[in-house]
Amino acid sequence: MAVTPAQARKLALSFEGASERPHFDRFAFRTPRKTFATLAGDGSDINLMFDSALQELYCEQVPHAFAPVPGGWGKMGATRCDLKRVDKVTLESALKAAHGLAQPLPKKTRATKPRGR
Repeated sequence: MAVTPAQARKLALSFEGASERPHFDRFAFRTPRKTFATLAGDGSDINLMFDSALQELYCEQVPHAFAPVPGGWGKMGATRCDLKRVDKVTLESALKAAHGLAQPLPKKTRATKPRGR
């Protein structure tokens, strides 16, 4: 049932455009736009950058593995996942959801003005 830190890292990096960078005492997994997850340096947990709806869903469905990060980050959707209490399929689903939220925003198409004479 438990996911190792190496498995979590491999899953996070499997998404298109994902890269890894140091982030204080953690490792951040990013899209070109922003961070979608951070892995603890000791490998105990991974924080996922959810919106409030995803945070509520995962915390309700898998309460033994997911909980809001304490404080302000948690109020903004940051969610802790205990790697010893989550299975690989659930973590992959959560990472996919967080990665999707961190994708670059679609470019707006500019309306073209008719040229005046």
